[in-house]
Amino acid sequence: MDKTYQPHAIETALYQNWEANNYFAPQGSGEPYTIMIPPPNVTGSLHMGHGFNNSIMDCLVRFRRMQGRNTLWQPGTDHAGIATQMVVERQLAAEGIGRHDLGREKFLEKVWEWKEQSGGTITRQIRRLGSSVDWSRERFTMDEGLSEAVKEAFVRLHQDGLIYRGKRLVNWDTKFHTAISDLEVENHDEKGHLWNLRYPLADGKKTAEGLDYLIVATTRPETMLGDSAVAVHPEDERYKTLIGSYIELPLVGRRIPIIADDYCDPEFGTGCVKITPAHDFNDYEVGKRHNLPLINIFDKDAQVLAKAQVFNIDGSVNAEIDGSLPAEYAGLDRFVARKQIVAAFEAAGLLEKIEDHALKVPKGDRSGTVIEPWLTDQWYVSTKPLAEKAIAVVESGEIQFVPKQYENMYFSWMRDIQDWCISRQLWWGHRIPAWYDEAGNVYVGRDEAEVRAKHNLGDIALRQDEDVLDTWFSSGLWTFSTLGWPQQTDFLKTFHPTDVLVTGFDIIFFWVARMIMLSTHLTGQIPFKTVYVHGLVRDGQGQKMSKSKGNVLDPLDIVDGIDLEALVAKRTSGMMQPKLAEKIAKQTRAEFPEGIAAYGTDALRFTNLALASTGRDIKFDMGRVEGYRNFCNKLWNAANFVIENTDNQDTGINGEAVDLSPVDRWIISALQRCEQDVTRHLDAFRFDMAAQALYEFIWDEYCAWYLELVKPVLWDENAPIERQRGTRRTLVRVLEVILRLAHPFMPFITEEIWQRIKAQAGKDGATLMLQPWPVAAEERIDAAAEGDIEWVKQLMLGVRQIRGEMKISMAKRIDIIVQNANAEDLRRLADFEPLLNKLAKLESVRVLAAGEEAPMSATALVGEMQVLVPMAGLIDKDAELARLDKEIQRLQGEVQRVGGKLSNEGFVAKAPAEVLDKERAKLAEAEAALAKLVEQREKIANL
Repeated sequence: MDKTYQPHAIETALYQNWEANNYFAPQGSGEPYTIMIPPPNVTGSLHMGHGFNNSIMDCLVRFRRMQGRNTLWQPGTDHAGIATQMVVERQLAAEGIGRHDLGREKFLEKVWEWKEQSGGTITRQIRRLGSSVDWSRERFTMDEGLSEAVKEAFVRLHQDGLIYRGKRLVNWDTKFHTAISDLEVENHDEKGHLWNLRYPLADGKKTAEGLDYLIVATTRPETMLGDSAVAVHPEDERYKTLIGSYIELPLVGRRIPIIADDYCDPEFGTGCVKITPAHDFNDYEVGKRHNLPLINIFDKDAQVLAKAQVFNIDGSVNAEIDGSLPAEYAGLDRFVARKQIVAAFEAAGLLEKIEDHALKVPKGDRSGTVIEPWLTDQWYVSTKPLAEKAIAVVESGEIQFVPKQYENMYFSWMRDIQDWCISRQLWWGHRIPAWYDEAGNVYVGRDEAEVRAKHNLGDIALRQDEDVLDTWFSSGLWTFSTLGWPQQTDFLKTFHPTDVLVTGFDIIFFWVARMIMLSTHLTGQIPFKTVYVHGLVRDGQGQKMSKSKGNVLDPLDIVDGIDLEALVAKRTSGMMQPKLAEKIAKQTRAEFPEGIAAYGTDALRFTNLALASTGRDIKFDMGRVEGYRNFCNKLWNAANFVIENTDNQDTGINGEAVDLSPVDRWIISALQRCEQDVTRHLDAFRFDMAAQALYEFIWDEYCAWYLELVKPVLWDENAPIERQRGTRRTLVRVLEVILRLAHPFMPFITEEIWQRIKAQAGKDGATLMLQPWPVAAEERIDAAAEGDIEWVKQLMLGVRQIRGEMKISMAKRIDIIVQNANAEDLRRLADFEPLLNKLAKLESVRVLAAGEEAPMSATALVGEMQVLVPMAGLIDKDAELARLDKEIQRLQGEVQRVGGKLSNEGFVAKAPAEVLDKERAKLAEAEAALAKLVEQREKIANL
């Protein structure tokens, strides 16, 4: 192998080889094991969250594949309705073309063209992350098979009475003219106002204070045109006598009732609330309880109508209420109308006051426009019957959440579930399989021919519903539609239910719950057995990664590297605010003065897995990536050492006699424990603990100790051949098992090394990923060898510590004396003296005789035994004391300087928290170093 580890020299070629040889396809003979990749949007590119959950999924799949399970990890992408349509509309707008200029069919042709051009971005990125997905089964939510499954699901749910069309409030995006889900709404904190308006009482009624009006407080005065009532709390003594009376609605002149409802807070404002059921979700619920009319005052652009549309709470037309609105507001945008309505209230003496008020303003995550609660005809899924089954399968343990506490979040949502609006006013997506005749009757079927035949419609004119389905509807079918449902395919029979869903907590309701509801109803099966919920990937300071904060990291930039200016350009591209772009550029240059180095895929994956503690958000630390790149280097260098000492050497792979030293027996024993730990932690989804166990064994035990402890045997020409053979066999076989254990975490480096050492280790096979997973053998656990080598390690560490503290060269041979040695210590001294002499550079080892006074020495403890290193002649006492005095004086000055800063009340009051934390850490570090040097000086002064 090359002397230095160069990930880019091996990663792409290895992946191409794996894929070309179809190693990712199901091929194990054991129990099926399935993971479905959560389909990323075809519009985008992978972010750190994708990189994180791909690392977890691939680790699980490679682990189970090596255990002999018949694994399927199926990839795919989501058509991302509104996001994709927006991208293509922007492209057309740049050419001066609108989608309506093209018409639906031509526009959809453009979308498919764009998808074919750009849809491969994500698949290329997934490959670069080493994900071993079965590319032969890649799916897309708009491909033919899935489209058939979506139609089938819609028709069956409609036949079962679980899909209906109704007029209800939705989140309406006034730019894209479509309903959107709650997940696509972002609430922005903004400074606004609270307008206190006077509403005159009708029929000469007066309040307890003698006023002939009520004061209502609102953040949206423009919606008063659609008020249906004024509500007060039923126990509010101020208004009890007015309940059932009427208000004369200003500007409109419509009489509306005063109702009692617990929704009102007597402590907020005046305790009176205007109720506008057609333009507020909370008011809509109040309207349902009191059978209030729904008065829609806006069109699809949120402009005021000339005449309001009035409906009953069940969505039927209300012909009793005159929806006439003041003509001067007709056609005005809602925010323009707001200003004019407030001015009209003021002119009429009905504006009580205006207060500053903090608001949460809902905006479309893609359009950026303020979302309007709007009354429209939409298609809905009746979710309560579906939720009952979905709750039951989690309660029974058929589906388990990891960590378990997320079950509570799931139950909370599911027990308070509302019907699901599944229609979207878009062109890109699965068109709703419903047709209308000229009378407005609706017919649902898989296609128009089926509708005509089923309902005996002959050749009457029919038009298909223009709307498409919510993207979450098709992705809710993902686990079974991708396997061929509704046909009972072999893949569906074999791989469904799937085993694990890996996802973030933020879509437990939007996706996870809907998959459980749809799968249990449509297939009679759960979609998956385990939901592994991970946290969000945040930056090193714990902040959410976002483009506006300039802290976004691209996983492939970490893998392949990126220079500073390219990184700055990437983070500031498309920013409309020059000051923000300048701030982010400055921040990026400070954080990455040399850009981002190319760390390779394995270092990034190991970082992700080492940070994957259950359920917590992940603070992504570039320092960890660098550390695990060093870990890869360590493994590479260890492999080169093994190759140098086993290539063309007798490793006993043909059954020749071997003699295993205590060192060999120790590392074999430690390996069994590592195998147990890694397997146990992966079974429990504790990727962080599995990574830690692996890291500690490879770095601390195998590389740091074993490779050093075997050098005397390997390099001793007089060592018995059976002993050398045993050490070489252990050397290469332990490395081979390490590679199998580490493969799910670091697939590239492990495959490359394995291919190089498999012959020496007596292994055969085309690829590491299809080798068997290591299984610990209890009979190879050797407690005696472990105890012996732990003793050797402690003695060597004690000697090293003394050398370091006393500035004794590591090359200089020294004498040691042992005191308080028991029989076991004496046996180990005798057994390991040659090894200790070579590795610890000992001149002699002497046991202190009974009654003998020990010379002035530096001391270390190994259990109860003292290890003494006589100082006489080893150091220049006066020179060392002078050096220590100088360093002690410097540290005393530092402690005084920093301590003075922190005791200055003015500094502490004004300094930012992070500055204070740094100063406190600096003081603690200086104090600890000072104490250590004072102790060291005292030892030397007493020599």
